[in-house]
Amino acid sequence: MKSEVTVDAPTEERHPGTTSIDTHTSLDILRALNAEDAKVAVAVSEVLPDLAHLVDRAVESLSAGGAVHYFGAGTSGRLAVLDAAELLPTFNAPEGLFVAHHAGGPQALVHAVENVEDDAELGRSEANALRAGDIAVGLTASGRTPFVAGALERARELGAVTALVTANPRAEAAVHADILLAVRTGPEALTGSTRLKAGTAQKLVLNSFSTAVMIRLGRTWSNLMVDVVATNAKLRGRVVRILQEATGADAVQARDALDAADGELKPALLSVLGGVDASTARAAIAANGGSVARALSAIGGPVTAATAPAPER
Repeated sequence: MKSEVTVDAPTEERHPGTTSIDTHTSLDILRALNAEDAKVAVAVSEVLPDLAHLVDRAVESLSAGGAVHYFGAGTSGRLAVLDAAELLPTFNAPEGLFVAHHAGGPQALVHAVENVEDDAELGRSEANALRAGDIAVGLTASGRTPFVAGALERARELGAVTALVTANPRAEAAVHADILLAVRTGPEALTGSTRLKAGTAQKLVLNSFSTAVMIRLGRTWSNLMVDVVATNAKLRGRVVRILQEATGADAVQARDALDAADGELKPALLSVLGGVDASTARAAIAANGGSVARALSAIGGPVTAATAPAPER
């Protein structure tokens, strides 16, 4: 018989309110699951001060040329891959800025790969690419996944800032974390099924973390996604609409500004707001770390996103 481990985590406890869930109607099953899901956002809110600290450290790291690395297995790893992948189309994040390390690699995204999450040395090996000052974020609902613990241990040895996202306040891997984000989601409606509340909590934490980092790095203007990559018709329409909403320009003016800026939203936006040509706008953005707000201030533009007139409808 292969070795086994008894996990001491809230997610492994039996939920007293769902013991008869297998006898419920479909609607009652969904109501029970939904009632548990409703608790997740509240639980995440309790770790926001620690998450804000992680955001600040990540902004410092990325501004200095560092990178954010996620480490996870199973559901946790898949959520990490999803979050990192979505940053390119949403914020035009450069390749390598956020890197997801999923135990077992691409094959494990759709198939269970035996024993990889129990391999601490594999985690250490995955973390060898980190540099001092990078950010290493481990994700494990149980708080003990050896792959994640090994990765965080090695990351810390290399001088990275380490964080652990878990649903277990008694997480074993916390000894390797500089920042602990223990979201108290409690027992799952289906005992041990961490793709439920624990997974939802991890998704919320990652969404909030990466979005806040992108905002702090100047990849938005007001609450508009001005770094979005227009890879389809819907997104191309969104780019025109964003430029209209940010500047008060009509659709024709917006398209003209985008054409002059070779389809790039940021220089088009700054050229309209600051009254400069696209070339000057592009140079100002580059000189101000990619931030439209800082670039606008540098060229003395008077218009802000908050005071720009609403486009005509």
